[in-house]
Amino acid sequence: MKKKIINIVLLAATVAMTGCNDWLDMSPTNKVSEKIVWSDVNYVTQYVNGFYPYISRYGAFETGDSQVGLTDGLTETLKFGSATPGTNVGFANIIAFAEGGLAASTAAFHFGAWDDTYTRIRRVNEFLYGLKKYGSNFDGDTYKRFEAEARFFRGFLYFQLLKRTPEVILYNEDLLAITENKALSTEEEGWNMVESDLSYAAKTLPAKWDNEAGRITSGAAYAMLSRAMLYAKRWQSAKTAAEEVFKLGYVLMPGKTAADYAKAFTSMRDGNTESILEYNYLVGGPNHSWDKLFMPGGDNTTMGGRATPTQEMVESYELATTGGYPDWTPWHNTTTGTTDTPPYAQLEPRFHASVLYNGCEWKGRALEPYVSGKDGYAVYDDGSALNGRTTTGYYLRKMLNEGYTDYSKACTQPWIAIRLAEVILNHAEACYMLGADGANDDLRQIRERVGLPYSNKSGEALMAAIRQERKIELYCEGHHYWDMRRWKLAHTAYSGQNSRVHGLKIEKQGAEFIYTYVDCDRKDRLFEEKLYRIPLPETELSNNSAVKQFPEWL
Repeated sequence: MKKKIINIVLLAATVAMTGCNDWLDMSPTNKVSEKIVWSDVNYVTQYVNGFYPYISRYGAFETGDSQVGLTDGLTETLKFGSATPGTNVGFANIIAFAEGGLAASTAAFHFGAWDDTYTRIRRVNEFLYGLKKYGSNFDGDTYKRFEAEARFFRGFLYFQLLKRTPEVILYNEDLLAITENKALSTEEEGWNMVESDLSYAAKTLPAKWDNEAGRITSGAAYAMLSRAMLYAKRWQSAKTAAEEVFKLGYVLMPGKTAADYAKAFTSMRDGNTESILEYNYLVGGPNHSWDKLFMPGGDNTTMGGRATPTQEMVESYELATTGGYPDWTPWHNTTTGTTDTPPYAQLEPRFHASVLYNGCEWKGRALEPYVSGKDGYAVYDDGSALNGRTTTGYYLRKMLNEGYTDYSKACTQPWIAIRLAEVILNHAEACYMLGADGANDDLRQIRERVGLPYSNKSGEALMAAIRQERKIELYCEGHHYWDMRRWKLAHTAYSGQNSRVHGLKIEKQGAEFIYTYVDCDRKDRLFEEKLYRIPLPETELSNNSAVKQFPEWL
C-alpha cells in the first residue's frame, strides 16, 4: 500500500451525526445516514480524521492558544510590534500591559478556548456515543483503536481547558445524560479525566502505524500525558509517561550547527527522528501564514516582522562550546550607543537557528535590521505602520522556511506539536519534583546535543537550570507563558515595575554600525494574579445557571 501521510481537511463534516453546537440538540443534520456511517470502517476512519486538525488549532501557527497565536509575546522573550487597538498584534500588547486593568470579557476573549473547545469535545463525545451504539459492527481491535484515538483528542482538549482554568465542566460520551445546567468540576476530577483518556490511548494505540505516518501513536499519547501531568502536578505520572516515550526509539536530531538543529522542526516523513506528534499542511489547504507574518521586512515590505525576539531573549543564549554568558554591558548604552559588534557569532547553535540579527545571512543576503536598512527598524508605538520592520533589531528565524520566496502562496511547514526534547525536559522537571535521579542526565542530553557542557546541579540551582533550558529549547513553541503561569512566577516576573522588554536600535554610519539600547515597551508589563485562572466567558454564564464567575473577576 502506498504510504499515506495524514494531511486532513475536516472530513468529519460529511459524516458526523450532528454539526450543532448546542449540547442538548441531538437532531441529526448530516447528509449521510448514521447507520451507513457506522457500518463502514472507512467512513468511521474519516470521522476520526476530522479530529486531527485540533492538533494544530492550539499550536503556534494558529490562534487556539490565544487570539494572537504566540503567547511568548506576553513574556520577556518576544515583542509584538503593533500598538494599534483592535488588531490581534496590538491586542497582545494590551494584554501584556494589562492596560486599564483586564476585564473578564477581555481575558476570556484573548485566551478564548472555551466555546470552540467545548464544540470540539462534543464532536468527540458524539463519536464515542456512536461507537458504543454500533460497536458490534467492528472487531475488537478496530473498536479499541477508534476509541483510543477519540479519547486521546478528548484528553488533549480538556487539557487545553484545564491549563487555563482549573475548574471546568466535564462531559463524557453519555449524551443522553447531559443536563442544561451543570456545575464546574473540581480540579482533581478534571485531571482525572485527562489522565484516564490519555493513559487509555497510550496503552491501546500502536507505537507505529505501518501505512499512515501522522496518526496518533502510543508515543504521542504518552508524550502528551507527560506534558499534561506537569500542569496537574502529578509528578510520578509525568515521569512514568516520559519514560514510556524513551522506550520507543525516538532520537534527538543533531544540533551542533544551526542548520542541523533546524531539522528538529521538519516532518517525520523527512527523517525527523525527534518528532512525536505533528500536523502536516498543504499549499492547497489546510495551510498557514507563519512565514508571511514573521519573515524579515526585506523579504516583502508589506508584511513580516509581526513579532520579534527581544534583547532579553538574545542575552539568554550562552556562548557556544564553553557555555556561560558574554558580558552585554557595552550594548546597554542608552545614549551614545556603541560601535562594538555584539557577540552574536560566539553564541550557541540554538540562537542562530532561532534569531535573525544584523549582518547574518538570510536567503542569500545579509540582513539589514537597521534604520533605513532593507529590513528596517521602527520605534514601537510611534504611530507609523510597521510594514515588516522590526522594533527590537531582530527577527524571528525559528521554524521559518528559508526556501519560501513566492509570497502569493501559503506556508506549509509542519507544526511539530510534541518532540523528544520537550519530553526529556518534562522528565527532568518531574524527577526534580520527586527528588529522584535523572534530571541532571536529562539536561546534559539536551545541552550536549548543541555542543554545550553541563555540570551536575542540585536544589534551586537545578530547578533554575530546568527552567532556563525550557525557555531556550522550547522558544516560540508556545510553552514559556504557560510555564511561568504554572510555576506561579508570572506575577513577579511581570510585576508592573521594571518589567519592560528591550532591543537594539541600529544605525549605519559609513562602514560602522551604532548599537543603542532601547525600551521597546513604553510601559511595564503586568501579569495580574487573577490571570492564574482565566475567567469564564459570558456565553457560559448566560446559558448555565449552575456556574458563577470566579470572584477575582467580579
